[in-house]
Amino acid sequence: MTRTDNELEGISLLGNQNTKYQYEYTPEVLEVFDNKHTENDYWVKFNCPEFTSLCPKTGQPDFATIYISYIPEVKMVESKSLKLYLLSFRNHGDFHEDVVNIIMKDLSKIMEPRYIEVWGKFLPRGGISIDPYCNYGKPGTRFQELAWYRMQEHDLRGMEKVDNR
Repeated sequence: MTRTDNELEGISLLGNQNTKYQYEYTPEVLEVFDNKHTENDYWVKFNCPEFTSLCPKTGQPDFATIYISYIPEVKMVESKSLKLYLLSFRNHGDFHEDVVNIIMKDLSKIMEPRYIEVWGKFLPRGGISIDPYCNYGKPGTRFQELAWYRMQEHDLRGMEKVDNR
């Protein structure tokens, strides 16, 4: 089934051959579209194995795989806009922990998902890798409970396999 122009209202980047790439943090590039299956709970997962940001102290690049998983409510993030958004961190200086929290908060703000989690698997620098994880579940729902459960169990549930280093 193809989507009509009405269904894609507000989506301006998809298929656009004149894409402008931003290399400074630009959350405004994120676009959403309507979830056509609001009656279902289901996972949407994105893996970005070429994520880059800068160390705020040294200016050196930090490379990571960013894992984003969410259960949509009414809105979903458009994947090309997500790609451009993640690219906008290329010259942005923030600590790894801040980066994953910023990504989660920006996506939560624009989509208002039932549940979302963001995990950064950063390559080692100085012999240490940092893998921050954050999540959010809609308050007052079972998804708030899911967030607490996954927070407690996130290192134990098999996703700990590290294949980006």
